[in-house]
Amino acid sequence: MKTRELGQTGIQVSPLGLGTVKFGRDQQVKYPWSFTIPDDQAVLHLLSLSQELGINLLDTAPAYGNSEARLGQLLSNRQDWVIVSKVGEAFIQGQSHFNFSAQATQATIENSLKKLKTDYLDIVLVHSDGDDQRVIEQEDVLETLHLLKQKGLIRAIGLSTKTTQGGLWTVENTDVIMATRNVLDHTDDPVLDRALELNKGVVIKKGLQSGHADTKAGGDGIKEALDYVFSHRAVNCLIAGTINPEHLKENAQLVSQLTNA
Repeated sequence: MKTRELGQTGIQVSPLGLGTVKFGRDQQVKYPWSFTIPDDQAVLHLLSLSQELGINLLDTAPAYGNSEARLGQLLSNRQDWVIVSKVGEAFIQGQSHFNFSAQATQATIENSLKKLKTDYLDIVLVHSDGDDQRVIEQEDVLETLHLLKQKGLIRAIGLSTKTTQGGLWTVENTDVIMATRNVLDHTDDPVLDRALELNKGVVIKKGLQSGHADTKAGGDGIKEALDYVFSHRAVNCLIAGTINPEHLKENAQLVSQLTNA
């Protein structure tokens, strides 16, 4: 699987990234099947397998339970990975809590660096609470991320958005957007069109409908879902959060075929 540049960031990413929410959180998740958080050996196997398949991007967040801390303990070659983390959302006692203040943003980045045992984060996205415009216009989070980027703690910044308006602002004013695209949700297509025009980084979430694409009768759901995601030329990378090695192999093979990698 060949890497490609993420917009204009200078960061080379694999077209498939590994989502790690299931490494650290099994509450309030929207997957079609229940799952058990994998032990360290299982996570190490998934990380090793990902590298063998050419996957170099890991998507994590403070809201993903102890995902960041586990990655920090288990990654022996951090420099080989592109790490995406988030700010704005914390998951505490089974509930999401949002805080976009400068103080919370600074503290979140410091904690993420400590947990991941690294001195920089490749990409940091604002975890929107759904009201993108309020976060953009009234909160201090983006200004704080810009300052931390200038200090060298972050290589690229952006938002994981929930609205088309917020998405359009993001591609026009930041480095990277995490947008939604799947066979049932086309609302971010105008955002992807604009990102393509501006050559901005695009990472796709929910491309496999949080695992629901895998439930389609006939077994073609994953292939059709991936084909649809990558049919838009703006897409640089799709995040898939599987903890099943066979699913990971299947996804990587299909993405490689679709992207001619």
